[in-house]
Amino acid sequence: MNPSQVNFNSPRKFRTTLKSKCKETFFPDDPFRQFKNEKPLGKAKKTLQYFVPIFEWLPQYNLKMFRFDLLAGITITSLAIPQGISYAKLAEIPPIIGLYSSFVPALVYAILGSSKHVAVGTVAACSLLIADTIGSKVSSKDDPTLYLHLVFTAAFITGVFQAALGFLRLGILVDFLSHSTITGFMGGTAIIICLQQLKGLLGVNHFTTKTDVVSVLHAVFKNRHEWKWETAVVGLVFLVFLLFTRYLRQRKPKLFWVSAMAPMVVVVLGCLLAYFTRDRKHSIQTVGSLHKGLNPISIKYLNFDAKYLPYTLKAGIITGIIALAEGIAIGRSFAIMNNEQVDGNKEMIAFGFMNIVGSCFSCYLTTGPFSKTAVNYNSGCKTAASNLVMAIGMMLTLLFLAPLFSYTPLVALSAIIMSAMLGLINYEEAYHLFKVDKFDFCICLAAFFGVAFITMDTGLMISVALALLRALLYVARPAACKLGKLPDSTLYRDTEQYAEASGPPGILAIQLGSPIYYANGNYIRERILRWIRNDEGNGKAVKHVLLDLTGITSIDTTGIETLVEVLRMLEVKHIKMKIVNPRLEVLEKMMKSKFVDKIGKESIFLCMEDAVEASYDFSVTAEKQGFEEQRSGVA
Repeated sequence: MNPSQVNFNSPRKFRTTLKSKCKETFFPDDPFRQFKNEKPLGKAKKTLQYFVPIFEWLPQYNLKMFRFDLLAGITITSLAIPQGISYAKLAEIPPIIGLYSSFVPALVYAILGSSKHVAVGTVAACSLLIADTIGSKVSSKDDPTLYLHLVFTAAFITGVFQAALGFLRLGILVDFLSHSTITGFMGGTAIIICLQQLKGLLGVNHFTTKTDVVSVLHAVFKNRHEWKWETAVVGLVFLVFLLFTRYLRQRKPKLFWVSAMAPMVVVVLGCLLAYFTRDRKHSIQTVGSLHKGLNPISIKYLNFDAKYLPYTLKAGIITGIIALAEGIAIGRSFAIMNNEQVDGNKEMIAFGFMNIVGSCFSCYLTTGPFSKTAVNYNSGCKTAASNLVMAIGMMLTLLFLAPLFSYTPLVALSAIIMSAMLGLINYEEAYHLFKVDKFDFCICLAAFFGVAFITMDTGLMISVALALLRALLYVARPAACKLGKLPDSTLYRDTEQYAEASGPPGILAIQLGSPIYYANGNYIRERILRWIRNDEGNGKAVKHVLLDLTGITSIDTTGIETLVEVLRMLEVKHIKMKIVNPRLEVLEKMMKSKFVDKIGKESIFLCMEDAVEASYDFSVTAEKQGFEEQRSGVA
């Protein structure tokens, strides 16, 4: 193949490259493909369906699908009631708020949600993080009204933040929460939540407001004179029952409904036990009064006072990112099982509006929790209408049944929370990380121990910082390898990976595997020179250096200068440098910076084989010229 076949067309205009980059950055899934070749009315219809997904599935909805959604909706309602009360307790807000938070947000998600399987509700980790963050400024006991208003404000900020990320197509920010970070964070959170439930399990009245393991254990044993053996026995019985139903579900997946109904059974039995022992000396502590009625409007209670804003912003943004990471990941996981796709940015918009509207109707942060979504999926849900059924079920509960749950024992809620949290400690995944990637395992441990022994946000930030450090190391120390030709083929591969691959005599072939930036320019230069020194030290004369840029997706001006410096250094050593297969963006910058003129178009090739053949031809020609010069000198 002739080197002239390399495409040296004029570089694209700035507007063209900017449009291409923006499309790949913000619209990698090409959401506008469905609008092509559509008439104005068709485009308007598609736009409405894109932003309001209920109009996409509702026209095809039928009675058969409704039967499945009805069953799934009733099942997740039975789980939403005890979980709502339990997680409201974690957030240190009135239990009725937990029930409110499974009503209005579910209605919004049924309209705007793009996932068929996600069932919305409150989550333990975010509930505890809200209590930890806002509680550091305002005590839920000293000023419960202000504390509750700040919780609503944090939910509003979460919604605005999530919706903005969705509209601006900035879902990439959520990707910085790596899988190892989430695994460690969830495990650490599960540990501290389980330990905090010892307060309810043992019937302790005085407890610490801190969340770290040391403080919680100190509070438990310091107040051991308050332990109530009756409460502990009841709690252990409930916990064993819940763990047994979880074990039964794992052994026999068809009995998933037993595990789903178990929390409601615990609540009902607990209510009966608390009611019949209410007048006795050793009565069980309950959640207290729950009033009938739908969500009251709370928009007037949103508090943006500068004195509290840093705390509501912190709580809103951090929990918003965690809620998005969990909700989107769960939605995609269940969609993959059915060979379907979930648009992450549309989900962000749905979660955002869900929290904005919810905060205006006495709800706190909601997302797509794993436990409820798994139950929804296993119940056979067909569309987001299962959330609509759950919302109707919660509405009926709030209107007629709420006072019945006022006898719910705190010990029953503690058992429900502990059983749910034990499922979040993923030992197998941590061991998998240890076997596959030790650095990922360290990131997981940093999140786990940071959350468990310092604070939740500190543990999360340490883990994210380590993950970012790793990403920076990948940029600063890019992958590079020495290439050799495999026997009886035209393929050139890494000589370290394939021992039988050997480099042609006098030729050093190098493959660079990541963008060349200011951060790694010096490393790349020194790495190339070190390979040359190693070959020369082993008695191998290097006459040609071939740089395979197939894996270089981009290059900046510092990267261009690095290549210029390498070219000059090699010229001093009488070594020729050649470029192999530069990609479009890289070649355009080489042309604009005049690097192509410096190295010559004849030194740029489409493939390694062409570059090697040209190097051989050059060497033969040079030898002939040297021989002719010798003969003429002798003559």
